[in-house]
This record gives sequence, C-alpha cells and structure tokens, in this order.
Amino acid sequence: MKTNILRALKQIEREKGIGKEALSEALQTAMLSAYRKKFGGNQNIKIEIDWHTGNIHIYTIKEVVENVSDPRVEISLEDARRLGYNVIVGDTVEIEVTPKDFGRIAAQTARQVIVQKLQEAEKESIYEEFVNLKGEVVSGRIHRFENRNIIVLIGRAEAVLPPREQILTEVYKVGEYFKFYVVDVRKTPRGPKIIVSRTHPGLVRGLFEMEVPEIQDGIVEIRGVVREPGFRTKVSVASLNRDVEPIGACIGNKGSRITNVINELRGEKIDVIMWSEEPGEYVANALSPAKVEKVKVIEDEHTVMVYVDKSQISLAIGKDGQNARLAARLTGWKVDIKPYETEEDNPDEG
Repeated sequence: MKTNILRALKQIEREKGIGKEALSEALQTAMLSAYRKKFGGNQNIKIEIDWHTGNIHIYTIKEVVENVSDPRVEISLEDARRLGYNVIVGDTVEIEVTPKDFGRIAAQTARQVIVQKLQEAEKESIYEEFVNLKGEVVSGRIHRFENRNIIVLIGRAEAVLPPREQILTEVYKVGEYFKFYVVDVRKTPRGPKIIVSRTHPGLVRGLFEMEVPEIQDGIVEIRGVVREPGFRTKVSVASLNRDVEPIGACIGNKGSRITNVINELRGEKIDVIMWSEEPGEYVANALSPAKVEKVKVIEDEHTVMVYVDKSQISLAIGKDGQNARLAARLTGWKVDIKPYETEEDNPDEG
C-alpha cells in the first residue's frame, strides 16, 4: 500500500474509533477477495499487512504429504525441505506468493475499504447520536419529498416524516424549518432510520418544556396531553409549589410562552387546564373554555355528568364534538353533558 493509504487508515483508526484489528480484518478479507478474483485459485491463502511499512505479504498454506494429489493445497516432503522448511509429513508450510503487481490492486482495495469503513462509522455515529434523542423534540429542515414521505434534515442526518405523522392542515415546503418529535430510531442495512412526528402529543409536551422554566426545574408538571393535530390540544398541569400557579406559568407574561408554542404548531388552539385527582373537578376543568355549573360522578359507570348553562352547551361539546371528546380522552372518564337550569329542573342531581 502507498504511504498515503496507510496514513488514511491510521487516521480512521484515530478519529473514527475503528480499531486496528477491525480495519486489518476488513482489509485482509477485501484483499483476499481481490487476489482470488485477479489470480484465481481455491488454495488456502493468508494475507499479512505490516502497519508500520504498509508492505503486504501473501502466503499460500500447504500440507506436507508424501504424494501430492492436489498441488493447490499440498506440497511433497521433498519439495518442502528443498525450500528450506524443517518439516515432517502432516505439517503445514506457508509459501509466499505475493504477485509483483499486487501493490496497485492492494491500494485500490484499501481505498474501497476506507470508503466503506467511513460510511459505516458515519452510520454508527449518527445512530448513537439520535438513539439518545428518541422521545425528544428537535429542529429540522424540510429537505425533499419521497412519494408521500417527507425527508427532513436534522443536523447531519436525514429523518422521515411519514404521512401518518404529518398534520393535514400544515403545508410543508422545501427549506422551511419545523420542530419535530423523534418517534423512533432503529438500525437498518442502509443506516439508521429516524422517524419524526408533527402529530405526536410529545411534541406539545416538549415545546412547553422548552418555553417554561418551571417545567424544566420540576416545579410545574404536565400531567396529560391530548391532541387533534392541527385543530386543538388540551394540556393538564399541576404545581409542586403552592406559590407557583401552573397555568399562569405555562401561559407566560402577556401570553408570551403559550404564543410561542401555538406559533410553532401553526395556530393550533391550546387549552391549558388544572389537573385534579378529583374526577368531577378534573372533567369540569377539561371542558374549558366552557363554564360548568355542576358535576355528578357515577363511579360504577365511570361517567361524569356535566351540567352547563344552555348557552354553554355548544361550547362544551365543541365543533363536531371535539371539545367533549378531548376532555374525555384527557381525563379518562366518559363525559355526559346536560343543560343546567335549576335544582328543580334537575331532581336527579345531588
């Protein structure tokens, strides 16, 4: 091998963390294949690489026998001793068969191995970087479209935004930046496959974590997030500090924090509500922005009867039932909305 090839191999070992043994094994395998392709033969071949000089030696391994039946893998005792080997029948000898012009072939093979190992190292590096980002929110740029998939550039890696993870109301243009939730990272023969999402509830959770220091510090907790992506999200929060009002912390001064989240979600409406361990109160909060007059919890049916003023019923239910549906998903309770008039009009209350 030429000096520059040897230098490149040592640089790969040093910078990419690929051990000399792995490089040597890959080179030997590749050169063995190149030798057999060029010079033929099914004989037993051994290749040795001197990492100090770059010299390569190729040996054929033959068994010492009395009578040779296959000269490709056997040598007579007489011939072996004539070559200077002190052996007996049954021993093996290594005879150098390095072709004069093999240096050029070796250099070409080494270059191929360098490219291959660099690609493998890059793939492994990207995988190790992104496997730790699974479940996190990252920034990415729309790179290109492949059928219905969108390819997103995230740093030096390409991620896939599948149709199921795309928001129907959003328009994606090449070159635009978005925030994405990393759904999955897995190894494939072609390199790491990174799946990202714009619809996952984790995206909303991550955006609030970025915007709200109290969440980062563990003072305010997000207890639940449900979405109908592109339309509406409900987030329930709680505070571990009596002096910190969790909804206010998430909204921010003059709505600055929640506005940043809404802008990143391209105008998706967000209701931040107070979490409660009491089902009736939790459901009433979850129906925000509707005002609830009274609730009744039916434990055995896992249902919360919610009474609202007639003027609030459409708001409580929401367009196409969206508000009530999200409230039920957020709380885990069936929500039954009824008109509230007076105690006399609702004798089953209480």
